[in-house]
Amino acid sequence: MAHDPGQAQALAGDKVARVLTSDSTPPQNGNQVGNQGGGSSSRAPIQEYSIERVEKVYRKLDLRIIPAFWVLYFLSSAIRSNIGIAQTMNTTAGHDLASVLSLSPRDTSTALALFYVSYVLFDLPSNLIMSRLSPRVWMARIVFAVGVTGTCFTAVNDAWSLKLLRFLLGVVTAGMWPGMAYYLTLFYPPSRTGKRIGMYFTASQVSAAVVGLVSAGFQQMDGLGGLVGFRWMFLVYGLCGVVLGISLLWWLPDRPLAPGEQRARSWYSKFLPQSPEALKGEDAVVHYHDLRRVYHARAWNMKDLWHVLIDWRLWPLVLMYFGVVGVGIGTQLYGSVIIAAINPAFTGVQVSLLFAPIWMMDFCAILLVTPISDRFHRHRAIFFSAAVCIQIAGLLTVTFALENPWARYGGLLMVGFGLGPTVPICMTWTNEIFQRRHREVGVAAASALVSGLGNLGSITTTYALYTGWPEDAAKGPHQYRKSNFTMIGILCMSIASSFVMTALLQIFGNEPSKKITSSTSSAVDSDEYLDGAARRETQQRGFSRMWWNKVSKASPHA
Repeated sequence: MAHDPGQAQALAGDKVARVLTSDSTPPQNGNQVGNQGGGSSSRAPIQEYSIERVEKVYRKLDLRIIPAFWVLYFLSSAIRSNIGIAQTMNTTAGHDLASVLSLSPRDTSTALALFYVSYVLFDLPSNLIMSRLSPRVWMARIVFAVGVTGTCFTAVNDAWSLKLLRFLLGVVTAGMWPGMAYYLTLFYPPSRTGKRIGMYFTASQVSAAVVGLVSAGFQQMDGLGGLVGFRWMFLVYGLCGVVLGISLLWWLPDRPLAPGEQRARSWYSKFLPQSPEALKGEDAVVHYHDLRRVYHARAWNMKDLWHVLIDWRLWPLVLMYFGVVGVGIGTQLYGSVIIAAINPAFTGVQVSLLFAPIWMMDFCAILLVTPISDRFHRHRAIFFSAAVCIQIAGLLTVTFALENPWARYGGLLMVGFGLGPTVPICMTWTNEIFQRRHREVGVAAASALVSGLGNLGSITTTYALYTGWPEDAAKGPHQYRKSNFTMIGILCMSIASSFVMTALLQIFGNEPSKKITSSTSSAVDSDEYLDGAARRETQQRGFSRMWWNKVSKASPHA
């Protein structure tokens, strides 16, 4: 599993040169499938660096990668979900989405669900292609295509064109979320990915809040230039996505290489701009040695992929993701509809403004919980389940607090808070398990399958619940009650799956698969070696570096 990173074309100092001379053996084929561009088979001792030096390198990577991921996920989430708020924009003028396009409730729910149908179908192929091509180029391609498709929504005139574009949007978006998780594994060890996923996952929450707030402004543009408010919204977000997709070719770094290795230029890269390397000089060497502790170069083939698909560890994670992402997408796309049902006297602008705080609560929960779940990473099921229980409590409040509309709205805020850490925890756990067991193909395939098959929950909530369930959508005190109960049911399934996964891992373990390609024993596969890989992070686990403890500076051999 070659996560041998670090491009060192301009190395600084004799020390770095000596390290490269003694420790790096450039591979024969820099484009070998399954390699992160590296492939050094050297067994030279891994160089030791202080925790502070290693942390400095990862902070540099954070500044290069996380802002780009945050912006691309922000815009992509806005383009994907702005159809939800369009359902309640300019309703008093008859310029909401359903009125303008003459949509029935079933048309709306079908259009919403079609995105996830195509997303599920194309998620795994897209992520596997990304593992073979340049991740930077593939991610830029995804965002550019999402922007173009989002812009086309401006021209929708009827139900069939809306359904077609929603399906196409799912096709071009497929692979983005698992691809981002896979991309992180090229630069970070598994124990560091949870916090980073949480960092850019906040973009989805901020995006949902901003879409709600900014839609109030788009509603004021209703009729300007002959376009209704939601068409202006589709146009602006789509064009921003196109511009961002092009800029990512310069912004994102390509997969890291072993120090001293020259990047091979593929046929398509000759027509595209080069991106500056993520790290240079001694920083690249420090990064290389730190990742050598846990990553080892391996090629993969279709047989390896098959072993990932039949690994039982995959399916509890899929069920965990199914519940929380189903509720999350249901809340994102129908949240404004639920708010309007809580108090029919709310105007479209008021609904938009009340929609935003749900996702600010989500944002706060991510910032609070995901770093703690990384610190206590052996107890991810507990953090996951506690967050899901908050969602259940919120849905019960929305369902039964009929006499107090603001209490019901408070229940939606609870749902938002509980949603926050669940997806980052689920994806981080997936990476941890399959990185160790199946290497690169494990991360690429498992993250895509968890994301793709888990999004069957999104199809369920968008097509079958709320406005897609005519009897449940009938106005009255019990409106949407059955839909809320259904979401509570799938959340209970997610909780059960998380504890089943924990129990099975305790019983059967998570040793590296003996069926993967080139599975000859190596130091990298031994528990002793992997424990050594975590020595730097020991001081960042548990309570040892909490604010109330004073920890002395670690030695270089910590």
